[in-house]
Amino acid sequence: MAEGRKLFAAFNGAILTHVIPHPVRAFAFTVRFTETAWPSQVRRQKPPMHFHPHQEEYIEVTEGRLCVEVEGKEFVYSKHDGEITIKPGMNHRLYPPGEFFDGGFDITFTLSAQATPLPFQLDTIFFENWYGYQDEVILTGKRMDILQVMSMFDAGGSYLTFPSWIPFRNHLSYGLSIALGRWIGGFLGYQPYYRKWTGDWELACQKMKSSYFQKRFAIHGKTT
Repeated sequence: MAEGRKLFAAFNGAILTHVIPHPVRAFAFTVRFTETAWPSQVRRQKPPMHFHPHQEEYIEVTEGRLCVEVEGKEFVYSKHDGEITIKPGMNHRLYPPGEFFDGGFDITFTLSAQATPLPFQLDTIFFENWYGYQDEVILTGKRMDILQVMSMFDAGGSYLTFPSWIPFRNHLSYGLSIALGRWIGGFLGYQPYYRKWTGDWELACQKMKSSYFQKRFAIHGKTT
C-alpha cells in the first residue's frame, strides 16, 4: 500500500504513522519503528496485553521483523508471512524483538481493523489519543493513570488483559472497563478523547454523545 498523510509521530519520532486508504476497514496505517529514536524510558518494555471483543485486527510486516504475542505465545513475523489476523477476543500485543534495540534494523508494517457500526471501536482517533497520552506520560515523567487508560481503551473498543487464572477474565475486564473507564471515569472528568490530540474533533464529539457519562465533554471548539 502507498504511504498516505502523516497521522502522528510518537516518542520523539520513534513511531511514525501514516494513514492509507482502505475501502472497507475502520482504519489502515503504515507504522514505522525507528530504533535510534526510541526513548530510553521504554526500551524493551512491552505494551499492555489487550483484546478487542468486536473487531478483527490485521498486521502485515513489510520491513524488518515484528513480535506479535497472542495468548501468551510470542511469534516473530517478517514480510514473508503476509497478513496476520487477530480474531476478536484474542489477548495480544505487538512490539519490536530484542535484536531491534541492538541496532539491527527498523521495522515497517501495516495495521488495520475491521469496521463495526459501534460508536466506540479501534479507529484513528483512538490511536491519536492513546499515543498522545503515552507521549505526555513518558516524555514528561508523569505517572500513567489507570482510569485514563481504561477510558481511552474502552473508547477504542479495547480492553486490558487480566491474569489467566481469573475465571471469565475477558468478560470481567470488559465489564469493569466500562464501569470504571466510561461510567465512573466520565463522572470524575476523564475524557476518552482530547482536542489537543484529536484530528477529527467532530467525530470525537459524536462518539462521546453516545454515552450519558461522557456527553458533557462533547463541546465543539473545546481546546483541552
